[in-house]
Amino acid sequence: MWDLDFISESDFRTHVRNTIEEYKRTLRSSISLEQFNKNIIDPVKFAFDKALYGLSWRELINKEILRQKDKTINNSIGYFHQKIFQYIHRDGCTIIVPENGSSAFSNKGGQSGWDVAFENEARIYIDNQTSVSRIYVEMKNKHNTMNSSSSSKTFKKMQKQIVADDDCACFLVEAIAKKSQNISWVVGENINPNRRIRRVSMDEFYGIVTNDSHAFFKICMALPEVIRDVVGSESINPLTLSQDSVYDDLERMTDSLDRDENFRMALAMYMLGFGSYLGFNRVTQAH
Repeated sequence: MWDLDFISESDFRTHVRNTIEEYKRTLRSSISLEQFNKNIIDPVKFAFDKALYGLSWRELINKEILRQKDKTINNSIGYFHQKIFQYIHRDGCTIIVPENGSSAFSNKGGQSGWDVAFENEARIYIDNQTSVSRIYVEMKNKHNTMNSSSSSKTFKKMQKQIVADDDCACFLVEAIAKKSQNISWVVGENINPNRRIRRVSMDEFYGIVTNDSHAFFKICMALPEVIRDVVGSESINPLTLSQDSVYDDLERMTDSLDRDENFRMALAMYMLGFGSYLGFNRVTQAH
């Protein structure tokens, strides 16, 4: 029996299906050699990995491709955490998941760039002492995904928002926080905490939005079975991985050398990372 009164079973299934398609779109996308080396791989690490993992060059390259795709897949999980709020309902409340670049509650001072915005006609208690009408949310998958620069930028955006709208709060919501929390958030030194700028774990945020302190727990408990049902349905096509050309492109880089595959592939990997370095640049120029 479906016991989540803040989201319908059909809407939840639709959202899970959309998330799966986002996930699969990433795995199906092909990676070119240029994309493979976009952040410049570490050829020395590859040399150690090949020996210690006992993998072939093709297996090692495919492992790296999946690692890179996995980073993009995190965006699909972010899609799940953010977009689900467009399906959540509660009497007297408005929940907005803005499109990219659009503003939320712009008639009340809302700025653009928020992941979720929530308004309650009956007020929202963000702690034991403070209530507001609206919450603007910056959402992150994990507590450690922001460096000091992005943290500072987000904090300044929140400061600007609470000045523009004196009846709102701004939340940094983390799906995987260090612990369950709803605390004031400050970035930088010599700044007094403002109760309306907060760092909140996903479970606490769900509790505020749905008025059910166990709402996120219920979502997590329902998720595995719904995923199985959706994946097993006829409307979901089997997952097919992309046919990436990275290995073949690397092989062509040194195919004119009269050496064994292991040497040629190792040299090709070195050329990706060290192509302009002394010694290596002569090999690059020759090709």
